[in-house]
Amino acid sequence: MLKRKKTKIVATLGPATSTKEVLKGMLDEGADVFRINFSHANYDDVAERIRIIRELNDEFGYNAAILGDLQGPKLRVGVMKEEVFVNPGDEIIFATGERFEGTKDRVYMTYKQFPQDAKAGERILLDDGKLIFEVVSSNNVDEVTAKVIQGGPLKSKKGVNLPNTNISQPALTEKDIEDAIFACSQQVDWIALSFVRHAEDLMQLQDLIKEHSENKIPIIAKIEKPEAVENIDKIVAYCDGLMVARGDLGVEIPAQEVPLIQKQLVRCAKKARIPVIIATQMMETMIDSLTPTRAEVNDVANSVMDGADAVMLSGETSVGKYPVQVIKQMSNIIKSVEDSPLIKVPQSPPHIRTKRYITKSICFHAANMANEINAQAISTLTNSGYTAFQISAWRPSAHILVFTSNRRILTQLNLLWGVKAFYYDRFVSTDETIEDVNKLACDKGYLQEGDMLISLAAMPIHEKGMVNTLRVTEITKSSM
Repeated sequence: MLKRKKTKIVATLGPATSTKEVLKGMLDEGADVFRINFSHANYDDVAERIRIIRELNDEFGYNAAILGDLQGPKLRVGVMKEEVFVNPGDEIIFATGERFEGTKDRVYMTYKQFPQDAKAGERILLDDGKLIFEVVSSNNVDEVTAKVIQGGPLKSKKGVNLPNTNISQPALTEKDIEDAIFACSQQVDWIALSFVRHAEDLMQLQDLIKEHSENKIPIIAKIEKPEAVENIDKIVAYCDGLMVARGDLGVEIPAQEVPLIQKQLVRCAKKARIPVIIATQMMETMIDSLTPTRAEVNDVANSVMDGADAVMLSGETSVGKYPVQVIKQMSNIIKSVEDSPLIKVPQSPPHIRTKRYITKSICFHAANMANEINAQAISTLTNSGYTAFQISAWRPSAHILVFTSNRRILTQLNLLWGVKAFYYDRFVSTDETIEDVNKLACDKGYLQEGDMLISLAAMPIHEKGMVNTLRVTEITKSSM
């Protein structure tokens, strides 16, 4: 039987992925989710790209999801007048107020509240931590004086990180609010929020989505600040997925601490039964080269073995020379490691008796039983997608086949590990429906004669309630 990967690939859209042919090539090689980076997005281009992706889904039977990634409060310096090089010991003023062209003595800072938030002794990191400054003093109005600790070229519009500063700016900026409203109008499948620090940041976005979208759009919290790691237990209660955004995280936190934090965050997501994406520099050299480095191959493999639902490409597909080939390389790495017995998932059965306790328990036992009896697939009928999240989080060795009459979740579920969703709207009796679904799974090449299948359903079936039934079937010639 054809080997299919279960770990999903998120590919960032950009100038390199602007044609239907390239997008189709990426889907053919294993892209599952397309990410819109709102830091660099033009609404007309985005709308056109979304239209093409949905057209490809309809034409070729794909379920590619669209992830809108909000920029968040990204801090930057302004434009520099000429080339500037700063040396250790130099003093420089970071000024807010009116925009101006920077020099080696004064540089513009986009973050208006910086003089009120900055305290003496705190660090200012520029250009992914290549330049390091220490706050000397602030006039509390519009200027912060800082001393250079680690020097180098100070370039225009470079990103600023303030790892020790308690930032008063909200996680949702005015730009993010506009972008989120646009994303809702395009009915994207997921929205990611950058620089999440507290659960309240997510609540604000939830309210905005409720106001501007008829359908629920699940939220991914991007973890890239130390406060987020500290508040992770509260954050997972208010989001539908996590992204380990290792770029800014590796600047705000010492880079050597990121590997263990990555493992901690994946474990946290697994316990919360929500998907987790590992992002940043996964196949960076493939922006210009046809071959990844051994370290990059190892990084992708280790992220899969940590238990990530998805691995993400940024520049590799948005501006890289080989957007289709990088997806192919990544798919090959995933397929070669994801069935390893070395991958361990936290196996604690659900114990909190919420109203969904029975569904959770059935999903847990279905995943375990599938491994015990070597079932080829677990099939589930769902209207909300809840069972798909639950089964996927237990990482069964079986395929997870989801049948739904809710077209909205067909693409949404494409981010989840191991999940393949199909449109199905014929809900008759339980027996007939399960037979129907079994036949569909055989037709799609997921099952053959002699295979074991676990079917989950809610009885009575026409009420589309919570899953309360588990049934085991051996596929016979007559059921195919």
